[in-house]
Amino acid sequence: MARHREKGGRGKYVAAALGVSALVAVTSLWTAQADTLAGPAPRPSASATHAAKPEKVAIGIAHASDKGARGVNITIDDGPDPTWTPQVLAVLKQYGVKATFCMVGTQARMYPDLVKQVVADGHRLCDHTISHDTAMDHKSEAYQAKEILDAERMITEASGGVRPQYYRAPGGAFTPYSRNLAASHGMRPLGWNVDTKDFEHPGVAAIVSTVRNELPNGPTILFHDAGGDRAETLAALRQVLPWLKQQGYAFGFPVR
Repeated sequence: MARHREKGGRGKYVAAALGVSALVAVTSLWTAQADTLAGPAPRPSASATHAAKPEKVAIGIAHASDKGARGVNITIDDGPDPTWTPQVLAVLKQYGVKATFCMVGTQARMYPDLVKQVVADGHRLCDHTISHDTAMDHKSEAYQAKEILDAERMITEASGGVRPQYYRAPGGAFTPYSRNLAASHGMRPLGWNVDTKDFEHPGVAAIVSTVRNELPNGPTILFHDAGGDRAETLAALRQVLPWLKQQGYAFGFPVR
């Protein structure tokens, strides 16, 4: 599985991890006020896995789709983001597509209403660590454990009790230890087959072309909903999703 470096990712999320304590009080107050005005949060759908003692899953890095040979998995990384995640959700809903959202823990903690909306729309959650450190495979096991387990807790709390079902290492920085740890917490390590490189802003045509050309590599496609301007991602999704349907693909989730 190819490595990638998401533009501006590491510095942004390390800063978020350091600054989140100062933001939590303000965010919690805002969320409480919003809940009072807007009413109860949407109920999670049946596809979500609620908090319970997790059963260990396989430690191998998942790529296959639960829809079989003609299945395809849409995965969305680095959010949630208050500007782009709602727009991505709207596009997915427009085409009737369910996706897997790989969330950075600090982002989930800052935007719990978005996490709840992702779950309510029938999508699945994935742990993408707390600081998006693409070099964490060179760090200590204690560091890796904190990155993974703190993010799991933040995402679960933000969702209202729905656990992430997968763990995706930033930049593919998996280790045997991190895969085993995630699997022991019920999170299947998740890879990808098609890296759209939308974080590099290559242009809509290039993103669409990458999906069409690299889909024979496997069914799991990587997009982003945070870390910068995602207008190209949105435009590409509006072309890619109907094209995949026209080609006879079924949208599913990564195997667990």
